[in-house]
Amino acid sequence: MGRSGVDHQTMAALTSTLLLYSINYYNSRHMKWYAICDCDNCYVSCERVFRPDLEGKPVVVLSNNDGCVVARSKEAKLLGIKAGTPFYQLRQMLPGVKIEALSSNYELYGEMTGRVMTIIRDMAPICFRYSIDEAFAILDGFTPKQLKQWGTQLHDRVLQSIGMPVSIGIAPTKTLAKMASHFAKKHPGYNHCCIIDTDERRIKALRLYPINEVWGIGRRYAARLSSMGINTAYGFASHSATWVHSTLRTIIIERTWAELNGTDCIPDDLPAYKKSICTSRSFDGMVRDFETLRTHVANFAARCAEKLRKQQSATNIVGVFIDSNHFRSELQQYSNMTELNLPTPSSSTIDIVKAATACLRNIYRPDICYKRAGVVLIGVVPNTAIQPDLFTFDSIRHNRMTQLDNTIDKINKVDGTETVLLSSQQYPKGYKFADAIRHEHKSLCPTTRWKDIIKLK
Repeated sequence: MGRSGVDHQTMAALTSTLLLYSINYYNSRHMKWYAICDCDNCYVSCERVFRPDLEGKPVVVLSNNDGCVVARSKEAKLLGIKAGTPFYQLRQMLPGVKIEALSSNYELYGEMTGRVMTIIRDMAPICFRYSIDEAFAILDGFTPKQLKQWGTQLHDRVLQSIGMPVSIGIAPTKTLAKMASHFAKKHPGYNHCCIIDTDERRIKALRLYPINEVWGIGRRYAARLSSMGINTAYGFASHSATWVHSTLRTIIIERTWAELNGTDCIPDDLPAYKKSICTSRSFDGMVRDFETLRTHVANFAARCAEKLRKQQSATNIVGVFIDSNHFRSELQQYSNMTELNLPTPSSSTIDIVKAATACLRNIYRPDICYKRAGVVLIGVVPNTAIQPDLFTFDSIRHNRMTQLDNTIDKINKVDGTETVLLSSQQYPKGYKFADAIRHEHKSLCPTTRWKDIIKLK
């Protein structure tokens, strides 16, 4: 290797070291901390708020159509039940063991976690939601003692006000905070709040943390690192910046490495708008006639439109796909997908359902037994960035559609989903969208539906 190559590598390593030192020095002077607040066993905890009889029992929450396990209580995890386990296999795996199984109730989970987020926003100077059950808070200028007090008070307030347990991890970077929240969940001694505030605690945490659990390192990279003998976060973080760059060559992994070494470099605006939205289902049985299939697609399209409006976006392209049952080889097989460009980006339920229906007509074949269908919205843009087409855009109609959708969304939020819907969303047999999928073990929605409100004796 030439002299220039050695100098280049040396300078790169020196630059990385100086960068880490300068940023760490800045952070230590300004005492900026990240706290991640995570609901413990979120779906199960939501169910237990209104079912205290489930406390201490193994509980699982099932996916749509009651197919697979998507959430487990601590007791269910100790029995060896894995996420993704088919529901029908539980009796075979654990004969004689009483397991409480519940159908997924996303209306309840969304409303309950929304209450948790309201409390976090009230207690944190700055916060942003990361997922349905996680939020990051930025705590600027707190001392380690104040951090512990804040985390403990947050846990106690959420538990008292809502009845759900949360775990809080606090550290100088988001990745270390995620790691701290893991320890807060697993070890009762932390009293639901773990803080990584010194280099000694950081190194200790890195040595105990498996590489496949590190936030930002996916399954493929975890397997690659394990094949190199790197099985812990410490093994990865102790390598040089030059090695990480030349070996893995991805900015996300490099950021993760820097965060594990105490450098705050992941942007605060983590939650980005979805650039595509999809709603799809496998049917309980098979569908042959066009009207029933069209009603499924209309409901999927309406759900997509709701999601668009919720994130204040609009779509340029509406796509529909349909599939036969590939596990029934004796039946004729068929799958297809088509898209339709909208003249002007829209979030109107009427416009999107109309476009989805047109797509379905183009690909539907009457001699097929369909098992699955879905609607995909592509080219999602903020609704503030819509540029109307000069010849086809009707501003009066657009304003009316916006007012109509907002009114329907408000009614459905207060009185329950599907209180108001389009005629094309009504199934031939009169059942609702929620009845088109199997949910034999679904709980009530006492916080969002008047008919489910708790009755005291």
